[in-house]
Amino acid sequence: MIQLSNIHKSFGKTEVLKGINMQVNKGDIISILGPSGSGKTTLLRCINFLEKANEGSIAIDDIALDVKHATKKDIVALRKKTAMVFQSYNLFQHKTVLQNITEGLVVVQKKSEKEAIEIAKTMLAKIGLEHKADAYPSALSGGQQQRVGIARALALNPEVILFDEPTSALDPELVGEVLDVIRKIAKEGITMIIVTHEMNFARDISNRIVFMDGGVVVEEGSPRDVFNNPKHDRTKQFLRRLTPEYTYEI
Repeated sequence: MIQLSNIHKSFGKTEVLKGINMQVNKGDIISILGPSGSGKTTLLRCINFLEKANEGSIAIDDIALDVKHATKKDIVALRKKTAMVFQSYNLFQHKTVLQNITEGLVVVQKKSEKEAIEIAKTMLAKIGLEHKADAYPSALSGGQQQRVGIARALALNPEVILFDEPTSALDPELVGEVLDVIRKIAKEGITMIIVTHEMNFARDISNRIVFMDGGVVVEEGSPRDVFNNPKHDRTKQFLRRLTPEYTYEI
């Protein structure tokens, strides 16, 4: 479904991604783990061209692009296959919750306002915020704002949802409500790539774990393999610091 081949990305003289290869199958839930600065968020942003990689190719379903030669039309077509949930919510502060969700449906997908409102209300019911349709983001908690961000992504009916550390900006007591919503939609078979520092969540929800460090994929495998029997010393070191209660199987 998604094929990333030899993805390189530099900012000035700093090489952030050093030839990433990754395959994502339909229905996969992949959690990308790694220390800060490892290239996780940059990789996510390169998938939908929020950042343009310097080299490599990206394919999503029937759209395959060489990043060096991708036209604006190609990029728009690929972006329609994806939706992104940002760590800082990225809601329009001057628009209501309902308007935040309908905006992309009307402007990008050219749906009628009536159809867009129906879809938005359905998505708000799914995340338990239908009673906040007319509220503005400033009146919502961080957890509620992030749930609106998830509803906005779901409303676009994308092939894959990209989550960029969806709980990192939240107070600890608000993390659970967002993770519960992601767990709920995961049961619907939606393909998801999640950059996260929530180790227990990643282990529980994912069918594959990808560990990145220094701009490369160091290790990948099932949650059981990566968490309980990591092969690489760098993975072991990372997990010991974040999950000291776990011991590795021999």
